[in-house]
Order: sequence, then structure tokens, then C-alpha cells
Amino acid sequence: MSTQIRYLAPTGMIGGGFTEEYFEAALGEGIEFIAVDSGSTDGGPSYLGADRYFMSRDVIKRDLRLLVIAARKHDIPLLIGSCGGSGGNWNLNWMWEITKEIAAEEALHFRVALIPAEPDREALVEKYRQGRIRPLHPAPEIDETTFTDTRRIVAMMGTEPYIAALEGGADIVLAGRSSDAALFAAIPVHRGFPAGLAWHAAKIMECGGAAVDQMKKPEGMICTITQDYFELKPVSPEQTCSPISVASHALYETSNPYVMHEPGGVMHLENVSYEAVGNRAVRVRGSGFERAPYTVKLEGAAVVGYRSQVLGGITDPMILRDFDTWFEAAKTSVAFTLKRSLGEEAAAQCQVDYRVFGKNAVLGERDSRDFVNHHELGVLLVVVAPTQELASGAAAAGGHAILHFAVPQWRGLVSNLAFPVAPHLTDLGPAYSFVLNHVVELDDPLEFFPVRFEEV
Repeated sequence: MSTQIRYLAPTGMIGGGFTEEYFEAALGEGIEFIAVDSGSTDGGPSYLGADRYFMSRDVIKRDLRLLVIAARKHDIPLLIGSCGGSGGNWNLNWMWEITKEIAAEEALHFRVALIPAEPDREALVEKYRQGRIRPLHPAPEIDETTFTDTRRIVAMMGTEPYIAALEGGADIVLAGRSSDAALFAAIPVHRGFPAGLAWHAAKIMECGGAAVDQMKKPEGMICTITQDYFELKPVSPEQTCSPISVASHALYETSNPYVMHEPGGVMHLENVSYEAVGNRAVRVRGSGFERAPYTVKLEGAAVVGYRSQVLGGITDPMILRDFDTWFEAAKTSVAFTLKRSLGEEAAAQCQVDYRVFGKNAVLGERDSRDFVNHHELGVLLVVVAPTQELASGAAAAGGHAILHFAVPQWRGLVSNLAFPVAPHLTDLGPAYSFVLNHVVELDDPLEFFPVRFEEV
């Protein structure tokens, strides 16, 4: 049984950047593998549905070149999860093409494992019929057509596909959609380290150096796991970890800081202790892991229409003194204008949403705080419609209605919105929505994740 393993997360997301000097120095500390996440749903469903990459090709290639060269120089595995941003097949192949380019340019030879994460649609339909797909709150209503008609569906793999790839001799693993923590937990779990420590460390490490006291620029983190604890140390000599900075990371992207679900089990952090080691590192003990039926999360992106938007600012003190009353009347005017200009049938097909920046724009009705802003507010009008032409026409008409909507204290024509960019109307193209927030039970952790090997 191994007594210690040390690994490196160079950054929280490939393409986010890291300092080459610090990265190379970290590799001299006995690193046994490099892992880095490449995905996020932060930008919404369009990256999955529209076959788009989350970061630009140039910044991805810059980071990936450094990672591939270092991994081969030190003869250690490189694991990359949720390739291309959302981990769909298109995104995975996109990263694979970049990897081949780098290999050719640097005259490198290695074995790659590719792990797609788009399940067979008929297999999903069968799971649904068997009652083995369950909703996570809040989840949209689904039926069998959700699995046959949705543009892209991915499943979030656990540790086992990574382990299978490495057992097959892979030097570099490029994986589709993945549990962010799984690619960091895979090797420690496979090597016999306590699952609780391995998964808890992985949950922190998947964000790179984010668990430092202040992350003023993206850098990496070194993790050392033993049979009794794990220890985190920032790659950058300019950054420090403290017990508070590491412990507080359990609040990030979690609904419960003590109980976190992963494929095949649940992390329990109720009895965890955090101890400073010197002035830069933190040692963590007591992380637990409870085995559970094997499920993986499903994400699906479907086209729901086409989107256009208008953004304007308001600084008229007469409007701002009683903004809510004025704005409700203005929205009624927009609805009337769309019916008159487009016709009732077309207007009924348009979904019009508003965000008022400076007044509950982020949380909307869920925000319990009162906001009074007599200086300026930003109004964002977004229309989703069955066609781009209809969305554009509705947004233009709606924006114009607000622009010139009457202000009780003024007489004559008014102009209420200041447009920060020209043209003030922006067509955003196809609008996507996440139509799955569910988990599916698997008979085999590799059931949806076939591993394919390629020699470069």
C-alpha cells in the first residue's frame, strides 16, 4: 500500500492560464500526475448545444502545450476532464485535434485515451422506461422525446473510466463530461488511499489554486495525500492557504457543505479538521466517504428558439423616484405594442424577459433585500421566439416602446434609455436550455463511457 502520493492541478480550468516558472518548479517536487478540468456550465447550455468551446483555441493550446510537454518530460500521466468546455463529443474531438497538433509540432510520441460521454439515446430511453432516471431539484418535466430530440446529452463520469484508461497504458487521458473531482480522485482511490480523503482533496483541487486566501490571478495547487490526511500548498510563492480559505471552499458550488454526492458515493465532511502547516500550507483530516448506488448526472441542451436583446441605461431622476410603478406600466406598453405591431398570434409566441441591473437583476423575486437606486439603473430586455426574425422584431419594438414611454412628470416626447453600444439591438442566435437535471443509475461505471486508445 502506498504511503503517499503527490499531484498537481496547474490551474482551475485549462485556458485560464498559469505561470510557467511556478509550474515547472512545482514539477520538481515529486509530482506523480497532473490533472486539470476543462469544463464548466457557468456559461449556460449553448456551449454544449451549439458545439462551442468555452475558452478560445489559442489560450487552450498555450496551456495544453505546456502540460503535454511537461507530462512527457517527467513521464507522468496527464488527465483532462470535460474537454472543450462542456464535454460533448464535438468538444472532445476539438481538444483531440489540438493535442495532435501539439504532438506534431513538438515531435512527441505518446498513447492517448479518449473517453466520450454522450450516452446512446436508446439506452437512455430504456433506463427511463425502467424508472432508473430520477430528477434533481429543480428539474424540468421530461418524457421519452427528451432523450430522442435533445441536441446534445452528456453524462458526468466518475473515476472508473480514468482508471480503465490508465490501466490500458494511456499517457494522456482526454475525457468528455466528467465529475470535476473524479479526474483528481481516480489515481489516489485506485492506489488505495482513503476514499474520503481522495474525494475531498479532489473537490478542492479541481479548482486549481482557488482555495488560497486571495486568488488575484489563476495559479495551481499541489496536493499530498497520505493514509491519514491530505495537505494543500499553493504553486505560487506569492499565495498562501489558511484553514479558513480551505474550509470555506466547501461552500463553493454546493447545496450542503457537509454532504456532497459523487458517482458511487457521498462525501461526508462533518468531522473534518483543518490545520495550518507553516505559513502557506494546510493539512486536512477526517474526511469520510459512504458508498451508494452508482448514479451519474445527465445534462442535456435543447434549442428553445432564437434570442435577441436590447440593453439600455436609465438615469432620469423622475423615473427613478418611482421606478417600479413606471416600469410596470412600460412593460404593459411593450405587450400592447407587440400585439399591435406583430399581431396577437406572433406576439403570443414571444417570451419577453427583463433584468433591471441595480435592482434585483441577479436573484429577481428570490432576493429579499430592498434596493433603492436614485442614480442609474440598467434595463435588459431579452426576447425568445421561434425564429430569429421574430425575436429581432419583437426586441426592436419592445425596446422602442420603453425608450419613448411617457414619464408622468414630463410633457412631450421623452427618451428614457441610453444605449451603451451601437447597434443597440443584438441578435444572439439559437437559444438553448438545459432540459435535463437528472441522475441515471448505471449497472457498470463504464456503461456510458467507452475508452478508445490512439497512438500519437
